[in-house]
Amino acid sequence: MAGRVWEAFLTEQDQRSLELLPPRGEHVGERPALLVIDVYRGAFGDEPLPLLESIRRWPSSCGPTAWQALPRIVQLLETVRTLGLPVVHATGCDVSEIGIERWSAPPDGRGHGQRDPELAAARRRGYEFMPEVAPAPGEAVVRKLAPSAFSGTSLLPHLVSIGADTLVVAGEATSGCVRASVVDARAFGFRVIVVEECVFDRHEAAHAINLFDMHQKYGSVVSLAEACEALAAVAPRNDGHAIAADHDQS
Repeated sequence: MAGRVWEAFLTEQDQRSLELLPPRGEHVGERPALLVIDVYRGAFGDEPLPLLESIRRWPSSCGPTAWQALPRIVQLLETVRTLGLPVVHATGCDVSEIGIERWSAPPDGRGHGQRDPELAAARRRGYEFMPEVAPAPGEAVVRKLAPSAFSGTSLLPHLVSIGADTLVVAGEATSGCVRASVVDARAFGFRVIVVEECVFDRHEAAHAINLFDMHQKYGSVVSLAEACEALAAVAPRNDGHAIAADHDQS
C-alpha cells in the first residue's frame, strides 16, 4: 500500500530506521470477525459541519473526518455481511442508564454537559448507532465504559465462542478507543487488521501516528480494497453460512 498516511509526520531518522526493519504485514486468519467501534451519533452530530462548529454542539464530534469515513464503513460492513462473517458493534453507555460514569467523566463526579440541558440531551443521544451502520438482527453488541471494547464487556468470551482468530477493526477514535481495542486484541492473541479508510479521529496528526504505531506493533493497517479482497479470499474456506448460523446462536 503506497503513500502511507503517516509518512508526512515521520522524521528523517524515523524513515531511515524503518529501512533496517523487516516489512510489516499480517494476514487475515481463517475465522475473521469485524469489530465496529463507536460509530455513534456523538462522533458525527446530526449533519456534516466544520469541526469547530460541530464540537460546540457535540463535544465528542470528529467533524468532517467522521462523515468521510461513514460510507466506507458501510461498504466494509456490507462486504462482511454478504460473506456471512461475524460482526460485533461496540458503543458507549450513558450514566443515566446505569448510574456509573465513563472513564472520561470529570473528576468532580459531574458528567460532561450535565449543567447544560442542551449538551446533556445531546449526550444521551450520543451513543445511538448511526442508522447507516446500525446492528442487524443476530449481530452482537457490547456497551463499554472504558476505551477498549474488551474492558468490562463480554467481547472476549464472545469471540472465543465463535472461534474468531482475526479482528478486522473499523470506527473511532483512531488514537483512543480503536487503539485501545487493538492493543487488547493483540494481547489476547488475535490477529489484527485495521482498515485505514474506515477509522477516523478528530486530529489528523493523532490519526496518522497512531495508525503508524498500530501497523508497527500490533497488526496491519490496510486499505479498504485490500481488506475486502482478503476477506473474500478466506470466506469460502470458512463456510460463511456456518459461521453466520453459529453467530446467530451466540
